Amino acid sequence: MNINKEGQTFQSIQSEILIVGVSKNQEQLVGWLDFVEVFGNPITEWIKEGDIATDLKKLTKIPSLIPTTQVKRILFVGLGDRKTISTDELRESFGLVGKELHKLKAKKVTLWVDSFVTADIDSTEVSIIAAEGAGLGYYNVQNYKTSSNAIDVKIEEVSFITTADMQEIVAGFEVGQVYAEAVNEARTLVNLPGNILTSAKLADYAEELAKQYDFEIEILNKAQLEELGMGAILAVNKGSVEEPRVITIKYQATDKWEDVIGLVGKGVTFDTGGYSIKTKTGLVGMKGDMGGAAAVLGAMRIIGELRPSKNVIAVIGSTDNMISGEAFKPDDVITSYSGKTVEILNTDAEGRLVLADAVTYAKQQGANYIIDVATLTGGVITALGYDKTGALTNDETLFETFLEASLEAGEFVWRLPLTENDKKRIRKSDVADLNNSPGSDGHMIFGGGFVGEFVGDTPWIHLDIAGTSDAHGAHDLGPKGGTGVMVRTLATFIERLAKEDI
Repeated sequence: MNINKEGQTFQSIQSEILIVGVSKNQEQLVGWLDFVEVFGNPITEWIKEGDIATDLKKLTKIPSLIPTTQVKRILFVGLGDRKTISTDELRESFGLVGKELHKLKAKKVTLWVDSFVTADIDSTEVSIIAAEGAGLGYYNVQNYKTSSNAIDVKIEEVSFITTADMQEIVAGFEVGQVYAEAVNEARTLVNLPGNILTSAKLADYAEELAKQYDFEIEILNKAQLEELGMGAILAVNKGSVEEPRVITIKYQATDKWEDVIGLVGKGVTFDTGGYSIKTKTGLVGMKGDMGGAAAVLGAMRIIGELRPSKNVIAVIGSTDNMISGEAFKPDDVITSYSGKTVEILNTDAEGRLVLADAVTYAKQQGANYIIDVATLTGGVITALGYDKTGALTNDETLFETFLEASLEAGEFVWRLPLTENDKKRIRKSDVADLNNSPGSDGHMIFGGGFVGEFVGDTPWIHLDIAGTSDAHGAHDLGPKGGTGVMVRTLATFIERLAKEDI
């Protein structure tokens, strides 16, 4: 997409669609008289009469009244009470704009930035939110229908009308674009069928990402994992014909490899549950069990684009969890990469095994702080529903900074407790150091707490995105399917840490 870095005026617009924010007291908006002078005084009356909706998130599309202008349509975006609109609400409003632009197959668009400015949201923030929200809303899920011959038209050019500094507006819009594109890439990964996105293919994607941004990358295959003794991920992989991979990406922003944030993602490309097999309905959708890996890769894409001054290592453990004569089974005892032994009570509690080896490897590679992200348990959905990401932590300060980033990104995170009693139950086994499934009660806590046993004293946050990684229906910021949840929060968190270090 080309961004027109030369500001436009109402008289000089050459776009198919002009996007305008409207509220009930629109006459008080600076520049409104200039707008109606060009596009017609009746617009003010239509707003008063309700023909142009001012309610929050309501869109009104009208043809341009003046045939001499280069604008075909004006898309009015209702802001409700301009004084109280939040950044989340504005982002969602632009998500709806993105959907409408996709529907209209618009190629050239102009945004009147100042019409969206409020007392709390300045013009630069508007440009970021507009690009991010519209980019997320514009996204469509790829399909494989042979009957589909529709051409997916892309927006070719975006222009701006504003009294603010054009360089800041353009820079803000570019940042919002980066965030939206990274989330959409993560969504695409989550939406890919398991027979298309195998562990090897996920590693190929990571390798291309590393080449694009000049990251250091290491991809360990099955033979190398066996040589290292990564017995936990290998146990999960035993039933599969697809080899596992452990993917490590390093972004070194400082002269010394120190003060490193580790992002660890669960990359289970399909989960049958193994011999603790899922129900026939539970199996559907398990192509998305690598949502944690997608979130980490999406965050690394943003890091590659924006280059924050913070060292980051990403580690992804990837396999599928299948059934065969060689598959691992309940009552097995396995030895993890850390040396700790695990009694297998549930083969459907496989993600925590993959993460156990991955966090151990991240620590070995120099991670001083760890955030793991995983579609780990159905228990988090029971506890929090589909719209909240569950969290555990062993470090209050780290979590507070992370929580601020999640609020900025508009991705709700709720912390659950991890008590000494929970840890005792994870460590309860007659034959091994740990068991991988203490019970269905407190399921999310036991799943994340198991990973915590391999983190030790390293400051750590666990994120269970089993409920939030997949949308069961269309929403303001996108369609049904993968959401790319936590991509923006992780990247915002890294950027916040980088600024604190300066």
